[in-house]
Amino acid sequence: MDTAKKIFFWCLVGFVIIQFVPLDRTNRPVKKAVNFVDSQKSPEKIKSLIKAACYDCHSNETIYPKYAYIAPLSWSIKDHVNEGRERINFSIWGTYNKDLKESMLTKSIQTINNKSMPLPGYIVYHKDANLSDAERSLLTQYFEELLKSKSY
Repeated sequence: MDTAKKIFFWCLVGFVIIQFVPLDRTNRPVKKAVNFVDSQKSPEKIKSLIKAACYDCHSNETIYPKYAYIAPLSWSIKDHVNEGRERINFSIWGTYNKDLKESMLTKSIQTINNKSMPLPGYIVYHKDANLSDAERSLLTQYFEELLKSKSY
């Protein structure tokens, strides 16, 4: 039993120490001129859906929940945000070239339709990101209209 107490103690010490590992959660400033929902003049319904379901990982407007400040969970969340921003960052939409925008919209439609986004783990803690089939359809129609009109 003494060994179990030592293991628990050192695990607890390790857990406390990793809380002091710095993690940059700073969001870069967002310019309305290049932000997707602003530059596209997206309708309010579309704007609210995209912000609720996509913006925490795919923009510079990430709102980190309280549990995102507890290591090692914080490391995983930050990694997801970084990866999401690499794939598509709605905050810098206006800086992408036409081909990249077309590709991103096409991939967004695919991921929305096959329900791989938002991630299931994200939906558990963010109920407003759990899109209904009608909301998914509305988003894909909006993205398809942008693709068809080439107004992206």
